[in-house]
Amino acid sequence: MTGIVICSGTIKDYTYYQKYFESTSSMLVISVDGGAHHARQLGFKVDVLLGDFDSISMEDYRFYENAGVKIIRYPQAKDETDTQLAVNYAIDNGCTSIYILGGFGNRLDHSLANIFLLKKMTDRGVKGYIIDENNEITLIDKFIRLNKQENTKVTLLPLTEKVEGITTKGLLYPLENATLEIGPSRGLSNEFIEDVAEVSIKKGLLLVIKARD
Repeated sequence: MTGIVICSGTIKDYTYYQKYFESTSSMLVISVDGGAHHARQLGFKVDVLLGDFDSISMEDYRFYENAGVKIIRYPQAKDETDTQLAVNYAIDNGCTSIYILGGFGNRLDHSLANIFLLKKMTDRGVKGYIIDENNEITLIDKFIRLNKQENTKVTLLPLTEKVEGITTKGLLYPLENATLEIGPSRGLSNEFIEDVAEVSIKKGLLLVIKARD
């Protein structure tokens, strides 16, 4: 099952996400606090509304309350963000992949925290993604295949001090059993030369980003 976590960050083109998930058959949709506004615009069937509800409008809250959606309220003083609680819920309810929508916005600290949540998902054996209209971010500890998209670059960034044994196929600037360390920008802005590219690593954790201008 695919978990969709809808946050209150920036979402500009709702049709992009509708098309992205149109062929996804089994979804658990979790609306996170103020992300309820985006959830309504997307038209996804929301299964759970959760958070401390410090940013949701009363109109959106009442909409889902009247629709009979499961509502889980948390205190504002807590050790986890609402997004982390949503990810926990998705994992605990059997999701094998989780997509975070609206995960980026004005707060850089929240954006970084959401990226770091990818490690939590990887540690639990779940594939995690953060997507917006220009970026698709995931974290690998072994291997990934990437489908080519128009005007898309591929960036590789270590999330551990160094990532060893990196080998790529189908990219313009190949790596063969290479090591990338945190700090240098060597892994930025590679390009597809085949319809499908591959990235594999032997040790460490590697952020893989497909980015469009």
